[in-house]
Amino acid sequence: MQQSDIVEKIKEKYFQKFGETSNPEQVRTFRSPGRINLIGEHTDYNNGFVLPASVDKAVYFVIEPREDDQVILHAADLDETYSFSIQDLSKPAQSWPHYQLGIIEQIYKKGLKIGGFQTTFGGDVPVGAGLSSSAALECCLLFALNELYDLGLDRFSIVKMSQKAENEYVGVQCGIMDQFASAFGKEESVIRLDCRSLEYEYFPFPMQDYLLVLCDTSVKHSLASSEYNTRRQECEKGIAILQKYYPEVQSLRDATPEMVEKHQDELGDVVYRRCKFITEEIQRVQDACDLLVEGNLGDFGKKMYATHQGLQHEYEVSCPELDFLVDQTLADPDVLGARMMGGGFGGCTINLVKKEAVDAFEQKMKAAYQEKYHIDLPCYKVKITTGTEEII
Repeated sequence: MQQSDIVEKIKEKYFQKFGETSNPEQVRTFRSPGRINLIGEHTDYNNGFVLPASVDKAVYFVIEPREDDQVILHAADLDETYSFSIQDLSKPAQSWPHYQLGIIEQIYKKGLKIGGFQTTFGGDVPVGAGLSSSAALECCLLFALNELYDLGLDRFSIVKMSQKAENEYVGVQCGIMDQFASAFGKEESVIRLDCRSLEYEYFPFPMQDYLLVLCDTSVKHSLASSEYNTRRQECEKGIAILQKYYPEVQSLRDATPEMVEKHQDELGDVVYRRCKFITEEIQRVQDACDLLVEGNLGDFGKKMYATHQGLQHEYEVSCPELDFLVDQTLADPDVLGARMMGGGFGGCTINLVKKEAVDAFEQKMKAAYQEKYHIDLPCYKVKITTGTEEII
């Protein structure tokens, strides 16, 4: 579905829900994209580099200020509504409004004020596929409220407050990459973000001859959230051991693969493998950017495969379905690179595929997955687009 069709559909649902308004110019529409990450997985909370981009799957808010202090949230895709007073940010039983409530809480924590509002939101970011629909939602609402109420926030503040909403209200200890990529995206460019300094640089990712195709395993293993926290603890354990020999190591960003190798015995098998992957992956992002500057997508694709190998065997956050999908591409000359994307234990693989071969690639992957797992494999072609914006 085209962006214009999605916007029209959500607007239609807005007016069905709230009726025609006496001030149509007060009804405004905002968009915030989902994100992919080309290379640099689990490096964000280790103060490393990541290489995300925003894509043409997005969350949209049709929104209007109210005269009273009521907030009415209408989830178009769920056809559910949640209403509350702007003064009452207590957590509801249903989980989907937590993101919006978290955003309002952050506005208050900044000492800023807003009035009531009503909104219908929805979009085409597949939930659970690892495209960060929650970050898109947070950035979109905060960007919209910033415009509606003239809060004076810049994009950096919107990113940091959206991350805090997820950390503090929703209770997910995510890094900053998802919100950053959603807000700062640029067409046909990937962003190298330094998660320690938050400095960033755009690198060209031309898409004339290639497309990025996401293959969604449609599985989410229950390990995901508990193992995520375990990985963070394992990294911290590694830092504590390395610090004894290298006081400058405040995070794995400060360590090198050579340091990790040298202290393999003391780190122990598991922590050693975790630290090995992270230090190599941080280096891999930087090498991958050099390849993009050279226009060498062939070797860039090999880096994607190397990332998957590390996530599978050293960081151990993959799963049989993800590994199966990556394995299907290894002998395919039309695929330059493939890997699991996101936190792991389900979600998508990301595949760099020659444009003219995409349809055949999707058919082959769908057939193989159906035969192996008896699951229909959703595939999404994605283009790299601009970040959070108002749609006029």
